[in-house]
Amino acid sequence: MRKFTVILSALLVAACSSGNGDSTDGPPVAACSLEGQKQFVLDNMRAWYFWNDLLPAQVDTSQFATPDELLAFLTTFSPDLTPDDGVDNPVDRFSFINTAAADQAFFGEGKFEGFGFSSRFEGNDLRLTRVFVDSPANRAGLARGQQIVALNGRTVADILATEGVAGINALFDLSPLEFTMREIDASEFTVEITQDIVTIDPVPQARIIVDPNGVRPPVGYMELATFISTADAEMDAVFANFRAQGVNDVILDLRYNGGGLVSTSELLGDFLGGDVAENLVYSKTVFNELRAPANNSTEFFERRANSMSLVRLLVIASGSTASASELVINGMGPHVEVIIVGDDTFGKPVGQVGLEFCEKILRPTAFQTQNANDFGDYFFGLPVDCAAADDLDVAVGADNDPNIEAALSYLDTGGCPAAAVTGAQFKLEAAQPVPQLELRGTPAREFANAL
Repeated sequence: MRKFTVILSALLVAACSSGNGDSTDGPPVAACSLEGQKQFVLDNMRAWYFWNDLLPAQVDTSQFATPDELLAFLTTFSPDLTPDDGVDNPVDRFSFINTAAADQAFFGEGKFEGFGFSSRFEGNDLRLTRVFVDSPANRAGLARGQQIVALNGRTVADILATEGVAGINALFDLSPLEFTMREIDASEFTVEITQDIVTIDPVPQARIIVDPNGVRPPVGYMELATFISTADAEMDAVFANFRAQGVNDVILDLRYNGGGLVSTSELLGDFLGGDVAENLVYSKTVFNELRAPANNSTEFFERRANSMSLVRLLVIASGSTASASELVINGMGPHVEVIIVGDDTFGKPVGQVGLEFCEKILRPTAFQTQNANDFGDYFFGLPVDCAAADDLDVAVGADNDPNIEAALSYLDTGGCPAAAVTGAQFKLEAAQPVPQLELRGTPAREFANAL
């Protein structure tokens, strides 16, 4: 594909005067002063924000305590996600500000500071969906399927009753933090965990699934945790094996993949579609009217050494499947048969650019992606084809994983097995501003050059 680099480096503003009708009293201030930083955010939101035409004509930056507070205000002017329900639900839950150091550590090295787990509520039970290898959580004995019973001696039920989910998230910011955990067999243990640097393995597992009866051709399975640059070489090795084993059908596990680098999504698209859709459109990137002439672009499939002759792509998804993950699904759809297994995706057809200022990164939602059919309006998610449960008592990708069973059933019969889960199962998780990754203070939100 022709590469379009979305990360941009912006010059620091030299003064707080914007020249666009926004005004502040007094002489110009230094770019990295508090007022200078807020003016940088306002100026660049006017320049880059996808919905910049909806921003108010006048904004008094002095009314906001921090650049983050100003940004939160400006994003409320994005379109209402559900305009007829009487509640203001702005589409943009994705623009954010991060430190430049944390941003670079995540995208360049797959590193973040935290405990190293993700979780979701099942009813009132807070359960672990995954634990990263060699993370503080992993070393302390935390594992998929366990229930967090209490934090610092307070039960999750009590925290929810008095402070809601915000109270849980606030405690996750603490370090060290005492966890009381309930195993799947109902036994309990308590452990204190201190946050540390976690390095994400972007490709936790990949294998060839062979039919014991020798009827079904070999199927390739790959779990992709996130779209970061360290995934590129690992994916190349995985698809080299797929080609060598004669794989034409792939199960791509994106159930907890909240997005990442557009460039890594494009590379995955090349591995999947380079043979069957070479030089055809993978995606179109559309900016606001101000930025469109110079920045709109179209990405084409490129044949690579390990591109495969894909016939069917089965994507395991959930309410945590977002952004660059959805780009792959949407981009492949016009060219091969794509089946979504599990649940509806999150719904984020937009991405961010990176604008540097004062050792920080402003990530405004700046563009929307579309596929070869010009479709890109899936703010409510891409719908599931074969519903299946994400059973936390079963390892991700195991032979008895309901999602694997559903995907293989589809490959064998051309139809979905009886639904084992309703589309509502993952909605608590999806209702959060971003899929929960427990990456406080890092670019764990929606990444960008980033979807």
